[in-house]
Amino acid sequence: MSRDLWRLSAVDLARQISLREISCQEATASCLARLDAVNPRLNAVAEVRADEAMAAAAQADAMLARGETTGVLHGVPVTTKINVDQAGSATTNGVAATDSPAVANLRNAGAIIIGRTNAPAFSFRWFTDNALHGRTLNPYDATRTPGGSSGGAAAAVAAGIGPLAHANDQGGSIRYPSYACGVTGLRPSLGRVPAFNPSGIRERTLAMQITSVQGPIARNVADLRLALKAMSARDVRDTWWTPAPLDLAPARQPVKVAVCAALPGFRIDPAVTAAVKQAAKWLEEAGYVVEEAAPPRFRDASDLWLAISMTEAKAGMLQTVEAVGDDAIKRAFGSFYRNAPQLDMLGYMDALSLRSTLLREWMAFFEQYPVLLMPISLQPPFPVDRDQQGDQAMRELLDAQSPLTATAALGLPGLSVPTGMAGTVPMGVQIVAGRFQEGLCLAAGEAIERRAAWQPLVNLTA
Repeated sequence: MSRDLWRLSAVDLARQISLREISCQEATASCLARLDAVNPRLNAVAEVRADEAMAAAAQADAMLARGETTGVLHGVPVTTKINVDQAGSATTNGVAATDSPAVANLRNAGAIIIGRTNAPAFSFRWFTDNALHGRTLNPYDATRTPGGSSGGAAAAVAAGIGPLAHANDQGGSIRYPSYACGVTGLRPSLGRVPAFNPSGIRERTLAMQITSVQGPIARNVADLRLALKAMSARDVRDTWWTPAPLDLAPARQPVKVAVCAALPGFRIDPAVTAAVKQAAKWLEEAGYVVEEAAPPRFRDASDLWLAISMTEAKAGMLQTVEAVGDDAIKRAFGSFYRNAPQLDMLGYMDALSLRSTLLREWMAFFEQYPVLLMPISLQPPFPVDRDQQGDQAMRELLDAQSPLTATAALGLPGLSVPTGMAGTVPMGVQIVAGRFQEGLCLAAGEAIERRAAWQPLVNLTA
């Protein structure tokens, strides 16, 4: 039985461990065996923590034997993304002495960390490849990106290397890899899950602080609920953390849903449009009131993300990329930068003011439509290294990723949920709601999940 425990969800593993039907060591050994079997092919996990994980699992079993109080993820194997501090693991600032809040919260909930997942250099591409650890492959189609920057996390979950993965999202880095790898991913609201890297030499710039969040990737929505509960615990080190109630109760029907299957001025692949329309029908079957409506000033919100991100990058990140980045990030970042408006100080201040205006308008929109159903990306998962093909290719990528960047610029929650296949790669939709309304996203995602009857890829063989 222990050979197949990697197939179980986090909810099922946690329940069976709490009932002493299986041990933490059995669950961890099974996921590590799965890692050994498939990771050489995928390169999803860049740093394997097998000995540390088995020692932690033994301690977790001892806690159960003593009858001690345990957390909601007690004994559940998980992965963490390589770009956050984890005590004893290497970072760009040296070996981390302490855990970042997201890692600490996972440990406090009883999770067993089995490895650290791959990401692109500087975590600033929708493709996962770097000169140190190499390329992560999409489990469905090696010619397509597994997404980025949390491509390793999504590929690991899709392939059964742990039921849960920690990830982070500044411009789609949770939702896009989940989409590309056929799993579910939740970008929480800004301030929901605490974040901070103690090893950082200085604080992140403002745009990165207000667009970047930590969150979970899983194979089903129920596991995301469990992970969000664990990860959102208070940590005083994050000055943006907000003690907002975590309401994960089922949404009272009927809930109005704005369906945005088309965006004027943007090119959308027919498979993407079809997925949104199908998901809308599924929500209607589940009791939601569905209407076609687009959020206000969508392009302005997407353009804002690029403008403030690249303006701040000019002040520091650009020089660092040029000095120490690998060739791929240098090319991609250069194209990002050349596609962005060049803002002076007054222009940057105006852009931040515009963010408040746009967020106010979107929040008013959510008063009328509590749930927004829209694409994750306007195109199926990109061919590998599409961002290496010049500035025009990057412009096309930025347009395609506008549903990801617009919502990130405003700090809103967004859920990526798979709906089926589009050729050789998965297809899915995004569910967005107002600030701290992750419960609405998860409930709608669960309604789609039940009707899609999608089975994530867990039968990959090396």
